[in-house]
Amino acid sequence: MTEKEYTQSIWSLSDLFESFDDPRIEETYQILSKSVEEFEGYRDQLTADISSENFLEIVSEMEKTNKLAYRLYGFASLSFASNTQDQKAQIAIARVQQFVAELENRTLFFSLWWKALDDENATRLLESSGDYRYWLEQIRNFKPYTLSEAEEKIINIKNVTGSSAMDMLYDSLTNRYVFHLEVDGEEKEMTRGELMTLVRSADPDLRARAYQELYSVYGKDAPILGQIYQNIVRDWKNENIGLRGFASPISVRNTINDLPDEVIDTLLEVARKNIGIFHRFFRLKAKKIGMEKLRRYDIYAPVSESDKRYSYDEAVAMTFEAFERFDPKFARLAGRVFDEKHVDSEVRKGKMGGAFCSTLGPDLTPWVLLNYQGKADDVSTMAHELGHAVHSMMAEEHSIFTQHACLPLAETASTFGEMTLTDLLLERETDEGVKQDILFGQLDDAFATIIRQIYFALFEREAHDMIANNASVDELSEAYLRNLKEEFGDAVDVSDEFKYEWVSIPHIYGTPFYVYAYAFGQLLVFALYKRYQEEGESFKPKYMRILSAGGSVAPIPLLAEAGMDVTKAEFWQGGFDVIAGMVDRLEAL
Repeated sequence: MTEKEYTQSIWSLSDLFESFDDPRIEETYQILSKSVEEFEGYRDQLTADISSENFLEIVSEMEKTNKLAYRLYGFASLSFASNTQDQKAQIAIARVQQFVAELENRTLFFSLWWKALDDENATRLLESSGDYRYWLEQIRNFKPYTLSEAEEKIINIKNVTGSSAMDMLYDSLTNRYVFHLEVDGEEKEMTRGELMTLVRSADPDLRARAYQELYSVYGKDAPILGQIYQNIVRDWKNENIGLRGFASPISVRNTINDLPDEVIDTLLEVARKNIGIFHRFFRLKAKKIGMEKLRRYDIYAPVSESDKRYSYDEAVAMTFEAFERFDPKFARLAGRVFDEKHVDSEVRKGKMGGAFCSTLGPDLTPWVLLNYQGKADDVSTMAHELGHAVHSMMAEEHSIFTQHACLPLAETASTFGEMTLTDLLLERETDEGVKQDILFGQLDDAFATIIRQIYFALFEREAHDMIANNASVDELSEAYLRNLKEEFGDAVDVSDEFKYEWVSIPHIYGTPFYVYAYAFGQLLVFALYKRYQEEGESFKPKYMRILSAGGSVAPIPLLAEAGMDVTKAEFWQGGFDVIAGMVDRLEAL
């Protein structure tokens, strides 16, 4: 597999459609309209005594419709990610969102009937529903929060021009930002991704100026970006607390993830109690790089002068090798993403920053977006996103409703993939400076994935309450700065421009309370990886079971099969104990 040469390129979306002029797009819209019209004919068949065969036929028809809708939405959203300034893509997203909202309204009668069905008949139908079972159970979990058919229809339409439009406006605004910085005596214009590589520079002045430029640009637009956020949060509260009756803003996400509020409260509390481990790490890092105390600018600083770069081809080969060593199937599946030209790895103006993996259904290989620039963390990001793709493909035997793992479990394969890569890098590296960078980088990543995300979630919780009490954008910025000062304690100096960091976090706009999933996933993976190191080959079937289950089993019982009890504080403490051991190892160097 690695004999091929891999070069950076834009992805191909031809497995969906050739272009926005492809006549199959209009055909798909027509087919969907006809399918939904036929589906509406099932309304009268939905009675308490419906046969299992008839019920499954209806669910199967719904799945076919969803597959087609995913194709339309996927083509529009991936085109937009590739070029957020492309007006055709912007129009396509708006059109498909409007169309899908209308389709959902016309098929809404099914989920409303299913939620209202008596327990005895629901149990009877669940027993013969096969792979659809957990998806159907999850729908019924929302029974207490469901409104009338007319109200649900209004909300679906409202979201198209409400929260979804606000989120797209945020993406369009922030992805057109350019940043200007003098580097090596030359004034450069950069994307956010290019600018952020400089925060890992060995030059402390360059690190500081990179962050200052980032938050200068975001800070100028903070009044506008903050208003967008306020409106998204008000919309979340109006719908979910005011109309649906959820206990709190975060409860909505917890219910979607099928995790009790108490489990997430425990995760947040245990993380907060263990903040001292990372304060130890920051003090150690300051000593290592010859500073009395780290500034917030310095937390990702390298500990050696080495600026090792990896060609794109090298990065692909190493990722494949790391996956192969764990299990050849992982490497084969990762290779499929490249073979089908489903990777967009170039850095381009207007392209969405960061990285993601998009799964559009069990019959399609996932698409992966990277902004690859050759640093060690870019290689880790590649392994991370390909881990997501492998997870999806491991679960491709499931329906479109049960392929996707819930968000907290969705980070399992990605983070595990990164750890296999880190092991390989450490084993191969002969330069002690680079090796130290990798070890310190592991802790940098643990901080970024766990504590940073936990404090984002804590800020979100506070921000939702503050906005309900009419807080201004400036007051939110001050609250964010207080949040940061608790996060870093007296181990790191935090300067005032970081108060604008919150308006630069896309997740809190697009998917409120998503962020704790990263911490959940990372701590879970520490536990899984420790088991893998202890048990070797006998561990693999348990891990494969978690991945191949996708979203077909509730998270708590699925993890219990592998001996993990995420309801207990001790489980989460175990993850922090692994991190404390990593700090011990660094202190002993």
